[in-house]
Amino acid sequence: MYFFYQLLSGERTSCNIFIASLLLAMGGTSAAQSIDYEDTSAKYQTTYNWQKHSSFTSPYASLNSLGSTADKMYTFSTTAHWGTRLWQGGELYFNPEIASGVPFSNNLVGLGGFTNGEITRAAGSTPKPYIQRLFLRQTWNNGGGTEKINADFNQMAGTVDKNRFVLTAGNFSTLDVFDDNTYAKDPRTQFMNWGNWTYSAFDYSADARGFGWGFAGEWYQDDWVFRFGRMTGPKDPNGLPLDFALGKHSGDQAEIEHGHDINGQPGKVRVLAFRNRAVLASFNDATAYLNANPGTDPQTIFNVRGDVKTKYGLGVNLEQAINTDIGFFLRAMKTDGRTETVAFTEVDDSFSSGFLFKGNLWGRANDTIGLSVMQNQLSNDRRRYLQAGGISFFIGDGALNYKPETIFEGFYSLGVSKTIWLTGDYQRIQNPAYNASRGPVNVFAVRFHVEF
Repeated sequence: MYFFYQLLSGERTSCNIFIASLLLAMGGTSAAQSIDYEDTSAKYQTTYNWQKHSSFTSPYASLNSLGSTADKMYTFSTTAHWGTRLWQGGELYFNPEIASGVPFSNNLVGLGGFTNGEITRAAGSTPKPYIQRLFLRQTWNNGGGTEKINADFNQMAGTVDKNRFVLTAGNFSTLDVFDDNTYAKDPRTQFMNWGNWTYSAFDYSADARGFGWGFAGEWYQDDWVFRFGRMTGPKDPNGLPLDFALGKHSGDQAEIEHGHDINGQPGKVRVLAFRNRAVLASFNDATAYLNANPGTDPQTIFNVRGDVKTKYGLGVNLEQAINTDIGFFLRAMKTDGRTETVAFTEVDDSFSSGFLFKGNLWGRANDTIGLSVMQNQLSNDRRRYLQAGGISFFIGDGALNYKPETIFEGFYSLGVSKTIWLTGDYQRIQNPAYNASRGPVNVFAVRFHVEF
């Protein structure tokens, strides 16, 4: 762990020199490498996402409201994904990234389901480099036949046993291991809204960019997979510095997955539970403080933090191929909703569902169409706080005419070549930040993506 700390802190040590040399070596291609097996991997991506929303109805607004006048935003990211095999079953991966971007209203506020999955990594118009991932993956094979692993980002081509145990440890994202879905997962190539690349109610522990330190285990047995893991959360909710006191404050998750066939078409069902332990504000405490101190700063969540609290959630994730060119997905999650958000967005109950259509249907193999609907809801505790005029980390209009936030998203991804995609996306958000007095908001986007 100290080795990783030295690298992240930028200290000029022999560890840094060793890693720099290793990464330069990773950029090459091994003589033993083939389409079926890799002992090193070097893959890259660049994504630019530009979005605009039109003006919308807003009889009132406050500090954390989405601006009602027409506005635009963008994000840019470029990432290197380097990997090497260290020993039998052992792999090391390193991802440096450069990112920039400016959100709507020059602040990431005013929505439960934010419209661009890249915006958490952006911190202004000046591109900033950072270490996104640095982790080890160890696989222990246990028979049951073999299956092929295809080359991908942070995944080298090879062969593993169908029954196996995989341990991931280091700096990575919880979503690298948990809550996978073939049809709704990657905001760089598929749907853009946060509620379509994971459960929007999944308050997974991470820093403000969505990454942390920890471990995750995966036990594969026939058609079943059992996953468990513990990750660091932020020192302060939604902050960038991480809290490494994993014995006291952490994000735990467990997931069961089962694969099946329906009419000869593959599908999977996943059930995920999470638990966060962190220093958090209770919404009931924040509401009581606000009512007892009229005229005080409405962000009273900052005044009532101090005790370690626990937050729970349970969700189900379904993917099902209809045929080789059409896939269906569904996610639904419910949390206890008693405390403020730890590290993701302000949603207590979430639902998303939709279809992905491959371009083979109309003679364009590299194209994709996606259609989805989402609904985000708040707990009674959070709702009462906002109705009293409270403001939380991302939302708060000064009052609340509550209705669930509902979102439609549709996109067309045009495969310009085998490595370049141009995507047009439309999102319609009804009741932004759960306020029926504001909106609807229409968001139009263009995304350019390259990977090689």
